[in-house]
Amino acid sequence: MAKNTICLWYDKDAEAAARFYAETFPDSAVHAVHRAPGDYPSGKQGDVLTVEFTVAGVACLGLNGGPAFKHTEAFSFQIATDDQEETDRYWNAIVGNGGQESACGWCKDRWGVSWQITPRVLMEALAAGGQEAKRAFDAMMDMTKIDVAAIEAARRG
Repeated sequence: MAKNTICLWYDKDAEAAARFYAETFPDSAVHAVHRAPGDYPSGKQGDVLTVEFTVAGVACLGLNGGPAFKHTEAFSFQIATDDQEETDRYWNAIVGNGGQESACGWCKDRWGVSWQITPRVLMEALAAGGQEAKRAFDAMMDMTKIDVAAIEAARRG
């Protein structure tokens, strides 16, 4: 286990979520599935309790803690993409698997975890500052999934 690991709370689907992430994102994998050694408030002995996995190189632990806590937008994975094809692929995988669209490149997977599918061209435009950043920012504010061509056009003015 990594020294610093993100722990994500799930009702009962930590393993399904981890396997979906591993199938969807490069440098992702399920490393171990641990079963409960005894009954606990939201499960029984033998149920999947925790899942060790990585998402795009980030160490995570999925905990099947029950329905007490829900995911919020206060935490999200931000995935940098190189082009529209990659942006579409990740966006469609998350939204098309029971997730939902949000604004400005944000979406949620079917377990409620928030994702920012962010083309590098957008981050570069914002980092440039000045009017270029403002134009790109204004264009982004009207988008759900980020449109790379529209961001590039906004950068140029």
